[in-house]
Amino acid sequence: MSAQEESGDGAMAVAHPSAAAAVITWYRAHARDLPWREPGTSAYGVLVSEVMSQQTPVARVAPAWQEWMRRWPTPADLADAPTAEVLRVWGRLGYPRRALRLIEAARAVVERHDGELPEDLDALLALPGVGEYTAGAVLAFAHGRRALVLDTNVRRVLARAVGGEALPAPSLTRAERERARALLPAGDAEAAEWSVAVMELGALVCTARDPRCEECPWHRQCAWVGAGRPADEHASRRRTQAWHGTDRQARGLVMAQLRAAGDGESLPREALLAAASLAGAHRGAAADPDQPARALVGLLADGLIATDDEGATYRLP
Repeated sequence: MSAQEESGDGAMAVAHPSAAAAVITWYRAHARDLPWREPGTSAYGVLVSEVMSQQTPVARVAPAWQEWMRRWPTPADLADAPTAEVLRVWGRLGYPRRALRLIEAARAVVERHDGELPEDLDALLALPGVGEYTAGAVLAFAHGRRALVLDTNVRRVLARAVGGEALPAPSLTRAERERARALLPAGDAEAAEWSVAVMELGALVCTARDPRCEECPWHRQCAWVGAGRPADEHASRRRTQAWHGTDRQARGLVMAQLRAAGDGESLPREALLAAASLAGAHRGAAADPDQPARALVGLLADGLIATDDEGATYRLP
């Protein structure tokens, strides 16, 4: 990796050659023992881990991933799985539409690629629910390829160490992509290890709050540390939303009721509305009278619940 690379906005992306080696060395000593990093994990297993890990803590993902892979070890197995069973195993990972996208992706893999996850970037991107990050992660972590892998952790590390910013902009920019691509080592194996190492560094050391800079292998060359750790210049543009009292919580309460029901069992609309009405109740939040019904309408539209009697009762699909 060259010491300096030109980024898309004209700024110089600077990374000392020793930084890559130091970060990779740190990773080899501190990498978490995650089940999808075990030798022999399939590309499909990596895909499942990446989709599950989006906006969900790894501690919650690991047991769900292991159960998922026990039940559906191949795309063909998942393609034939009952949707209700898949949603039950998804459990409390949150954003259950991701589970539906995984089913759709598995079916597409069976139909288009004879049940084997493709190794081509464009073919991966054509799968339902697979975006730029997920496709790059599969290529890098399953196939050891040089690919752009830009999750929240990587973006934060590069924003600080190279850009001198406390946190990256709320939305991924073209300049960020080009900077990250310029910093990738040239060889496939080293680039793949670099990508997972930077991601792990962001997860364990260069965290969003209270980063442990003294433990960071990039500390001496970090532009943000060198600038005195300036405050987040994008703070006013960031949206924060509490969980309690939101439509997401109301939807989650409905899904919890239906996951606990027996196979094929439908629950009355009134019972599900009552469950949804508890969103935010523990903190004394004012009830939104329209929220419970809105939760049911949204879940039905998303294909996460189904009704056989025009809404008198609901079940998992």
